[in-house]
Amino acid sequence: MKIGVIGATGKAGKQIVKEAVERGHDVTAIVRDRAKLDATNVAVLEKDVFALTTADLQAFDVVVNAFGAAPGNEHLHVEAGRVLIEALKGTNTRLIVVGGAGSLFVDEAKTLRVMETPDFPAIYLATAQSQGKNLQDLQAAQSLNWTFISPSAFFDPEGKRTGSYRKGNDHLLVNTKGNSYVSYADYAIALVDEIEHPQHRNERFTVVGEAE
Repeated sequence: MKIGVIGATGKAGKQIVKEAVERGHDVTAIVRDRAKLDATNVAVLEKDVFALTTADLQAFDVVVNAFGAAPGNEHLHVEAGRVLIEALKGTNTRLIVVGGAGSLFVDEAKTLRVMETPDFPAIYLATAQSQGKNLQDLQAAQSLNWTFISPSAFFDPEGKRTGSYRKGNDHLLVNTKGNSYVSYADYAIALVDEIEHPQHRNERFTVVGEAE
């Protein structure tokens, strides 16, 4: 499949590119600065996410949004999301978003989200709120094929690739040790699995893994 990865030089983006390439997909890194790209075995589209158009993206089977906003600019998650919604609605290209855990629910009645709990770290609140708004925009979008994938609360860039994970929908998951944890590498497996075998069209799902 032809897969475009926005934010391919970021922590999540690198793992997703690696996983997709290793499975034989035709991957294009969509980056603002190609000099920051480690991967040499992928095509490159050097363009800012906010300048992307339907013409840039509609040739892909899937576009992965792994854009990461810098501290102080968390609102850009919402704005980048809206650019992609506009560019892809009415096309056959599927949008898969690397989301956050903050918008997951912690109670059965779905009245309390992770980011609304008393001990949620203040440093991550703006990012969680912006990614939550991006999810709401996707849920309201018309004529768009999308999937939003929330990691667990501890999204570990240094974690091992165990090769396994467990899925849920809108509630925070915990592993066998009672921790809400997933490595970037196992998250990338779940994301590429969803590309290859779509099970969550126009909805959010979440993944949890075991720490080694």
